[in-house]
Amino acid sequence: MAEENVAQEEQQARFVIQKIYTKDISFETPNSPEIFREEWKPEIDLQLGNEYKRIDEDNHEITLIVTVTAKVGDKVAFLAEVKQAGIFSLTGYSDQEMGPLVGSYCPNTVFPFAREVISDVVIKGGFPQLVLSPVNFDALYMNQIEQAKQQAAAKAH
Repeated sequence: MAEENVAQEEQQARFVIQKIYTKDISFETPNSPEIFREEWKPEIDLQLGNEYKRIDEDNHEITLIVTVTAKVGDKVAFLAEVKQAGIFSLTGYSDQEMGPLVGSYCPNTVFPFAREVISDVVIKGGFPQLVLSPVNFDALYMNQIEQAKQQAAAKAH
């Protein structure tokens, strides 16, 4: 009976955040100090990406890449990029369950930390605070899956 309980515990899915850390930060103000004399009505462009690395059987590194470009007119005010990463221990999940975890849930966990780093570096760069809106990583993941299906279908024809 005790052996059965141990076997059931080993099969249960576990999600553990081991560590969240900043892997890389880049901040550029190519048009300073002149840009500070412009009226501050920026156009903000947000780009998101992620990288996946399997560390060992249970541990996975998910890196969220957030790039923000602010332009005033045709001049770049700043370019901020952060690679915010997390090490996640994911055990007991099927391959089908791993996709949404790695493609949506883990980036969603890391994003608030990346948002804070971006906000801090923008302020330290001399610009008004920038608070990025929440991101629907579930929808982004589903779009990636749909695009992959469409590309596979196009190659099959």
